[in-house]
Amino acid sequence: MAESKPGLRKPVFTKVEQLRPGTGGHTLTVKVVSAKMVLQKGRADGPQVRQMKIAECLVGDETGLIIFTARNDQGFFFFESANSYSSSVWLIGS
Repeated sequence: MAESKPGLRKPVFTKVEQLRPGTGGHTLTVKVVSAKMVLQKGRADGPQVRQMKIAECLVGDETGLIIFTARNDQGFFFFESANSYSSSVWLIGS
């Protein structure tokens, strides 16, 4: 008997114009227009210093633009995407 993996489902893609405030769990395919670091600071966390980074990224599709707040390593990914020629990214569960 084949076992199925619970919790896996096909993503349902949303357009920017369909987003509403206070909702979550959306999957989008967007282009990164720009990304800028708005906060970068170190935090002493035991023997290591953790960096906290927050970036604001302007992303969009053919229906509109939104500002996406990227945290920590997400921001680096958006900076790289903003500097490439084909900068489509998926936002999953945002």
